[in-house]
Amino acid sequence: MRWKLANLTCMVLVLSAAAPAQSQTASDQTTADHSSSAHPKAAHDQKHGRSAGGEMASGAGDIGKGTAKGAGSLAVGTGKGAVDLATLHPINAATDVGKGGVAAGTHVGVGAVKGTAKIGKGVGKGIKHVF
Repeated sequence: MRWKLANLTCMVLVLSAAAPAQSQTASDQTTADHSSSAHPKAAHDQKHGRSAGGEMASGAGDIGKGTAKGAGSLAVGTGKGAVDLATLHPINAATDVGKGGVAAGTHVGVGAVKGTAKIGKGVGKGIKHVF
């Protein structure tokens, strides 16, 4: 599981680094200069979204955050279970380990879904930019 996640993260980072940077041509720049002098607030009215590469990198970050939160939840559950087992409370130990495992699965699942959605959105932006 870790190797698959590591490979996916590396692949996403490589793809985001290879995404073409957007540049402004001279004709676009002169048009922007003329419009900004006529309407000084016109440039502030437009919202600029995240680039395709930025969207994919953010998705990879979400996957990583979900994995980290999941590992933390699993560690907390395992630690509580170990303490309960040492104090001769085996039922509480099993419950704590189970809760930690469920929380870990939830965090990893949510991070993977959010990250995959952002990566898909970034790929869509990249394809839209090419075509």
